[in-house]
Amino acid sequence: MTLKYLIGIVLGIPLMPVIYIQGKKIRKQVPKLKEAKGIEGNCYKENQNAVQVLFIGESTFAGVGVQTHEEGFSGTFAKELSNQINRSVYWKVYAKSGYTAESIYKKLIPKIEEKEVDLIIVGIGGNDAFQLTTPQKWNHDVDKLITDLQVKFPEVVIVFTNMPPIKDFPAFTIPIKFIIGNLVEILGEKLNKRVQYFQKTYYNNYIICINNWKQKINSEEPGNNLFSDGVHPSKLAYQIWANEMVLYVIKNTEIIESLRLKK
Repeated sequence: MTLKYLIGIVLGIPLMPVIYIQGKKIRKQVPKLKEAKGIEGNCYKENQNAVQVLFIGESTFAGVGVQTHEEGFSGTFAKELSNQINRSVYWKVYAKSGYTAESIYKKLIPKIEEKEVDLIIVGIGGNDAFQLTTPQKWNHDVDKLITDLQVKFPEVVIVFTNMPPIKDFPAFTIPIKFIIGNLVEILGEKLNKRVQYFQKTYYNNYIICINNWKQKINSEEPGNNLFSDGVHPSKLAYQIWANEMVLYVIKNTEIIESLRLKK
């Protein structure tokens, strides 16, 4: 166990009764939004070299907070990637609200129908933090998730998105932001190490800061316009996040060359 995690346990144990009560109150207050519609689409370019992209993950990738995936993370990412690499991009979402890394490799990956995939974007971490997944279990589940994907698609490029910015969630109290927010950052640090053991596997370890996003849109609001319910991203936040992830992809020489050279 890391020192940071152990310190979190020591500080967190006295707060658990408070967090439990606050958590129940938050669950009652936060509206239950539906997952987005339209789990697949394509961004057409006039050439024959199409790129197949899958999006696998938890509620953010399920599009909670927007009406359709087209206007959420997946559709925005696919459109921007298509423009950047000048390729048609065919995309599909495999995601479920509430799923952890373990749920994903057990329940979602077996459902993948595609035979050939060029790029897989994975969005996880929030639910594992909410469920207080230990770093040891997280390492195991991440390894299993990556391995299962690589067995299914040996040449695929796998990219994990940033961890969710739990410390900035408006709906959360200070104790919850502290305990769960620190845990999700620890899980991110572990993920950053785990991906180094796998070929063609990457993690965007940049910590999302809502204040930085507010500056991008010149907003003086407290950040609520970047959240649909105080927890999940708004349409605007999904699009900022997706565009930042495309920027991460195209700045990585190994990833972008793999996609551009696809025949």
